[in-house]
Formats: sequence, structure tokens, C-alpha cells
Amino acid sequence: MLDLKFVRENPDVVKQNIKNKFQDRKLPMVDEVIQFDEEARATQTEADELRANRNKLSKQIGALMAQGKKDEAEAIKAQVNADADRLKVLEEKEAELNAKVKERMMVIPNIIDPSVPIGKDDSENVEIEKFGEPVVPDFEVPYHTEIMEKFNGIDMDAAGKVAGNGFYYLMGDVARLHSAIISYARDFMIDRGFTYCIPPYMIRSNVVTGVMSFDEMDAMMYKIEGEDLYLIGTSEHSMIGKFIDTITPEAELPKTLTSYSPCFRKEKGAHGIEERGVYRIHQFEKQEMIVVCKPEDSKMWFDKLWKNTVDFFRTLDVPVRTLECCSGDLADLKVKSIDVEAWSPRQKKYFEVGSCSNLGDAQARRLKIRVQGDDKKKYFAHTLNNTCVAPPRMLIAFLENNLQADGSVKIPKALQPYMGGKTELSK
Repeated sequence: MLDLKFVRENPDVVKQNIKNKFQDRKLPMVDEVIQFDEEARATQTEADELRANRNKLSKQIGALMAQGKKDEAEAIKAQVNADADRLKVLEEKEAELNAKVKERMMVIPNIIDPSVPIGKDDSENVEIEKFGEPVVPDFEVPYHTEIMEKFNGIDMDAAGKVAGNGFYYLMGDVARLHSAIISYARDFMIDRGFTYCIPPYMIRSNVVTGVMSFDEMDAMMYKIEGEDLYLIGTSEHSMIGKFIDTITPEAELPKTLTSYSPCFRKEKGAHGIEERGVYRIHQFEKQEMIVVCKPEDSKMWFDKLWKNTVDFFRTLDVPVRTLECCSGDLADLKVKSIDVEAWSPRQKKYFEVGSCSNLGDAQARRLKIRVQGDDKKKYFAHTLNNTCVAPPRMLIAFLENNLQADGSVKIPKALQPYMGGKTELSK
């Protein structure tokens, strides 16, 4: 959420940013915010004047009664009562106007970084750099579930009977591989100085609306019936929520956390559950990383975060590339985002396996995550998040890139300690 003062003083900048994100339907909201805010402040001024006058008149009533001037005191009492009725109307009007302002401010997108390329959707994202040599082997690479089935490692039919589409049973060595990747990712991030955390897997609605846009919330979140709780779509939501309504001394920043969690997603839309395999599913696990830092440090941390993911995938012999997300592909709270994509030898193209985002002070402003400097002044922190690894998609990339001609799967050295010393998966 933007600073209301910034919107008031820079309406043209806010409108151009909306145009850059191809959300022209939101343009009228800028003028509406300014109008409602102006009316709310005028209403507040009148209400404050009435409150001040009420205190003044109340003192006069006491003095007049002490002097025996009852009629004059009663006349002033009548004025106080009339003012009280007017004050009630003003307070209701002010609350209504402020609600209208907040409603619109919650959907006006954050100001994107000047370096973000302008584009309508993810088809216009820009490749930045490739890491590792993408290889297409001289033998056919089967679909990822077929590779898993050869190791008796997956059962989607049984999962469909138990839970419906978008779920799976992982079995045997494939299940062990899944857990090994998560454990390795945990230690990888700890070795890079991040504090390990297992967060709550359910969060309240005020945290949900603090960390994401309404559109994202509707498309992703599962609500717990009868309670003010939602299943998390990613541990980032719970991790950022940890700092709600806090004031952190500047000397204690940055806060760098890495978290494990299951994730639950509706996966609505055109690219939904109809896709085969484990690329898009309702339930998966993930190792995430978040940073809460000073505004001047967020660019530096953004670069560190996405590089962590690149380095992690390279230790597992998976070629990757980075893409700069264009303006139209950025969620409303994001200032800048880079996707990490892994190479698929079967498809002969890259596919998304993680996303790194700088949200500026948008989440901090919504959740009141503040920092206190040495001068005792308070300001909003910057928040960032990034996926280290989400094994369902990582399993696809891992199996395809480490598949051998005889059908076995090579286990890279970094992962062998987590697989009981195994150097390969054999049929």
C-alpha cells in the first residue's frame, strides 16, 4: 500500500504507474482517493473544532450553575447537545470516507522500480542470465511422472480417489529424494547465515490482506470454515506476519529467516489443475527465505536472495536462468521481481521453479512493521522474499537433468549425504 501523502502529492506519478502495469480501470481511483481524503480531513477538522468547543462550553456551564444562572446554563447545554448530535454525524461520515480511501488504496499498485521492463504479461519478461549449460541428451527423456513410476515413486490415481485432482502420493526413493532436497535446502540456507524457522501453517485474515493483494488472495487461499484462519499458500506470508505491529531497533536489522512449510493453493485460472503431473498442485512443500531490512539495503538483499536459488540449483547439476518480470507480470505489492527457471531437457525449454520479490515498504505499511533509528525516529522497513526450492517442481528438473541412458538417476555429491550415501537411483 502506498503512502497516502505520496498519492496526494504525486497523482500523476501514481497514474502513470497504473498505466505501466496495464491496469487502466484503476485510474479513477487515484482522484477518488484524493477527493475522499480531502473530505475526510475537512470532516475531521470540523469534528475537532466541535470537540474543543464542547470542552469550552462544559466549563462555562459549571461556572454559570455556580453563579445561579440556571437559564443561561441550560441554553448552553442545549447547544452542547446539538453539537453532540452533529459530532456523531461527522464521526460516522469521517469513518465512512476513511473506509473508502482505504478500500481504494489497498488495490492501487505499488510504484515499480525504474529498472522494471514495461510489458503486459509474462510473455514479455526479459531473460537476464543463464547459469550452466542446457543439455538435450541423445536419448528420449520421459514425462516426469513416468520417470517416477519406474521407481514405484508416485501414485496419483490413489491420491485422486482420496483427495481429488491436484494431489499425489510419493513413495520409496522418490519420497526420500523429496525430503532430502528439503533437508539439504534447509542446511544450505543456514550455512548462508539465515535463521531456520518452522512457522504457523494458518494465518488470520489481517495477515493475509497485509501480505498480498485481494486478487492473489482470491486465487490462492483456502479459508478455514467458521474461523478467521487461512491455510498458507507459502510460508512467506506467515514469516512476514511474524513482525506485525513491531518496532525493531535499526541495529538489529536485517532479519534474515529461512522457513520450511507445506503450502496449500487453489490454483485457479487457465493454467490450473488440468495440467498433468506435479507441476501445479494443491499441496506441496517449500523452503523459503525472507528478509526485513532498512530501505537502503533492499536492493542489495534482492540480488543476494535470487543468487541463493541459482547457487542451490547449480549444486544439484540443474542449469537455470533468471528472468526480469515485466510490469504487467508483477503483483500489485511488488516493486521488482526476478523468476528463476530450470532447464527441462524433455521440453527443451526453461520453466519457473522460484520467484524473488522486493516489496519495498508495502507489506510493512499494511502490517505496521516499523524500525526505530538511533535518532528515535520510526520508519517502515522493506520486506523481501524468495523461494529456495519447492520440491515438486524441483523433482521435475532434478529427474530430467540427472537421468541416465539406462534409466537410472544420478545423485549429485551435495545430496548424497541426505540419501544415505546413495550415488544413484536404480530401477
